[in-house]
Amino acid sequence: MKKIYFLLLATLLISTNTFSQDSNPIVDNIIKEANENSQLELLAHELMDVIGPRLVGTPQMKKANDWAVSKYKSWGISAKNETWGEWRGWERGITHIDMIYPRIQSLDGTQLAWNPGTSSKGVTAELVVLPEVQDSMAFQRWLPNVKGKFVMVSMNQPTGRPDYNWKEFATEKSFEKMKKDREAQETAWRDNMRRMGYNSRTINEALENAGAVGIVSSNWSEGFGVNKIFSARTKKIPSVDLELEDYTMLYRMVEYGDKPQIKIVAESKELGLVPTLNTIGEMKGVEKPEEYVILSAHFDSWDGGTGATDNGTGTLVMMEAMRILKKVYPNPKRTILVGHWGSEEQGLNGSRAFVEDHPEIVKNIQAVFNQDNGTGRVVNLSGAGFLHSYEYLSNWLHAVPKEISDQIETNFPGSPSGGGSDNASFLAAGAPAFNLSSLNWSYWDYTWHTNRDTYDKIIFDDVRSNAILTAILVYMACEDPNRSSTEKIVLPINPRTGEQRTWPEPRSPQRKGGID
Repeated sequence: MKKIYFLLLATLLISTNTFSQDSNPIVDNIIKEANENSQLELLAHELMDVIGPRLVGTPQMKKANDWAVSKYKSWGISAKNETWGEWRGWERGITHIDMIYPRIQSLDGTQLAWNPGTSSKGVTAELVVLPEVQDSMAFQRWLPNVKGKFVMVSMNQPTGRPDYNWKEFATEKSFEKMKKDREAQETAWRDNMRRMGYNSRTINEALENAGAVGIVSSNWSEGFGVNKIFSARTKKIPSVDLELEDYTMLYRMVEYGDKPQIKIVAESKELGLVPTLNTIGEMKGVEKPEEYVILSAHFDSWDGGTGATDNGTGTLVMMEAMRILKKVYPNPKRTILVGHWGSEEQGLNGSRAFVEDHPEIVKNIQAVFNQDNGTGRVVNLSGAGFLHSYEYLSNWLHAVPKEISDQIETNFPGSPSGGGSDNASFLAAGAPAFNLSSLNWSYWDYTWHTNRDTYDKIIFDDVRSNAILTAILVYMACEDPNRSSTEKIVLPINPRTGEQRTWPEPRSPQRKGGID
């Protein structure tokens, strides 16, 4: 009889534990809504395909801000655009780059951001490459040769195959030889640039001042067909980035004396200073409205692609989580805010401005959940240096389905981030802000700031998982009867300096950018 009694008791305990973990109707409804009525594909299409890249200061950025406000309002969520500064207004136009001698070929490339445009007739000229010089005086003697020419300012890559492709197919001897030769070439390139008296950031101004009619670069991202696309450093002449295959072809032509000529048409427009915005959505708390749980993702992107994984997917996660919460948890105990930050790419400017402008919110933050490193499922959650973060984060995470939480490696108490993404803006002010770090899906080489960061790279199953995770964490943080502790750990000694590490300090944003 005792044996039967204990078996019944054990069964009851197991059933009770299972019930307490798995039967929360809000959690169940979050999962059901995310899986049965997902809006992710539609949101992604509207944001990436229709609006496109969201470079700060462009009309597309403003369209995205207005679209998000409209979308939130259609879900019954209060939303607004909040101005925090000004930026150089610029709009990308048609970019066309063609080789016209010694044969005709359209080339794959694009104008760099905030670059002065050309007329519709474009600019046609011969290409030259940077010389090998003994010293800066030799370079100054050569410099007049750039007058009336396009100058190629990137190293001629010895291979367009990524290392993983070499490793798979080459002999070990061949692979090692390639790497050794490439390293020697890179060292020689840097040493030669130093002898010129310039670096990759300063050389363009010298070439422009010497009469070059344009700058041609190739910022290869070490993957098939991918280049990093950033901003121009010229004031009057076009700057374009060519994909590796076309750039190296032209470089060989110059070296062999074929005298290639290209034509660049880059019809961008200058729009003067324009307002820069954060989009803020709000669900007012019913019991503790003066306390806040914040969903966080930067809204801006570079514009080589359409900003799909940096940070379109973070944006989708936060928008979908808000939509779901509004539907299944419309009366949160604490106020839920969502922040879509502007100009993260130029130094976390939008989130830093929000932190600086809203101390009354920052001091009452229960938690910030930020996502910003690609389309993959979340696989890491750090306590960010808060001593008691394990106590509340692990409790909130316990409500998440095991098929999601089992994928996540936790790190407590962790350490504070000094930069990298918008959670750092809140951490510097002492607010408990946590980054939802995701599996990279070749993020750094193939989509981060590249010409291939487009809709088709989104892994919707993983993004849906992240939306469920975020919505449940926000719900649990809202419901927690206790305030999150903000007690910080004592940071360790910096082994490089031998000095005690200190908590990151708040930094003011750049509120007027893109101008001299």
